[in-house]
Amino acid sequence: MRTTWRAPRSMMALLLFGLTAALALTSFSAAAMERTFPATTQRGTMVIVAYPAITINGQNLRLSPGSRIWNQQNLTQVPSTFVNSSYKVNYTLNFQGDVDRVWILTREESGTSVEKQRSNLK
Repeated sequence: MRTTWRAPRSMMALLLFGLTAALALTSFSAAAMERTFPATTQRGTMVIVAYPAITINGQNLRLSPGSRIWNQQNLTQVPSTFVNSSYKVNYTLNFQGDVDRVWILTREESGTSVEKQRSNLK
């Protein structure tokens, strides 16, 4: 009869703790990351009324097909999770005038002027 080797429970617990710690450190470093925004970035307060219809600063706009929304942790999020909520955002418009990229701002980012946040990226 052949027996298989099994790791002791303490070793498994140590491995699980190490993986959890590594994931936690990765998420903290992402949160501390300073985001860069394209040179065409604008600032506003966004409300998603009924996807793809949105308002920014009271102006009726729409999200373009394939638009992307990044939350405060810089992760993309589906628009339906933001319906009827108001967010301070940076955004860009495509050549048709539709909103194609949206970044929901953190408290620190919203306290900095959009002019200082713009980069030379398009």
